[in-house]
Amino acid sequence: MWFGTFNRLSGRIAPESGQDGEPRLRGREFALERLGFAADEKQAAVLDSTARRGILNCTRQWGKSTLLAAKAVHRAWTEPGSLVLVASPSVRQSAEFLRKAAGFLRRLGVKRKGDGDNAASLALPNGSRIVGLPGTEATVRGFSAVSLLLIDEAARVQDAVYKSLRPMLAVGNGDLWLMSTPWGQRGFFYDAWTNGGDLWERHSAPATECARISAGFLEEERRELGKTWFAQEYLCEFVDNGTGWFGRGVVEEALSGDDPLWL
Repeated sequence: MWFGTFNRLSGRIAPESGQDGEPRLRGREFALERLGFAADEKQAAVLDSTARRGILNCTRQWGKSTLLAAKAVHRAWTEPGSLVLVASPSVRQSAEFLRKAAGFLRRLGVKRKGDGDNAASLALPNGSRIVGLPGTEATVRGFSAVSLLLIDEAARVQDAVYKSLRPMLAVGNGDLWLMSTPWGQRGFFYDAWTNGGDLWERHSAPATECARISAGFLEEERRELGKTWFAQEYLCEFVDNGTGWFGRGVVEEALSGDDPLWL
């Protein structure tokens, strides 16, 4: 008989032990002791989280890809037979994620091996799989019973891709995490962060709170990029970057008012 602990937040049963019956470690402990990844406090909070729906709004160069790989490997290693999907805007980004995840698996004694069906994939001895997906709606379909879905650079992933991915969580009652630097006031990442309510657990990681990024470098970037781009790239702010004819605030006010907007 298989025993485990019921996760109240995710609605799934998490095993009390991982590969070969080893004690199940929290995310940060697993990352440090088994993967050699020393997470800072904000990274550790994401690794430890048991939320079904989570958002990480972070600065550039924060280590998000490494964090994604560690979170994916932790789930796949400690929950045998699980399917972990990572979607990103491009094939290159998916390949970079798989490279980091494969590096972590080597530290666990697992040689790189695909699942035989997907080009960007890793198969574990316990039956779990980690699959990297490109950000194209037509090519992400076909998966089910997903245990964990991670969307990298979510602000730049098309809404159609997001809507195609969400149903894959239904059968496995899987967890969903969005991770990105902001990119304007639009799209599902912005909407979930600003209007998603209590459904989402939110984590913000601006560069000013990251010890790995120096104050001197940030001051240089502030001068070179200007206020708007600096706020977006390093301060986790959803700025109106002027890519549309009208600012989002103008559009929302026009749609919510009683009087039509005359152009």
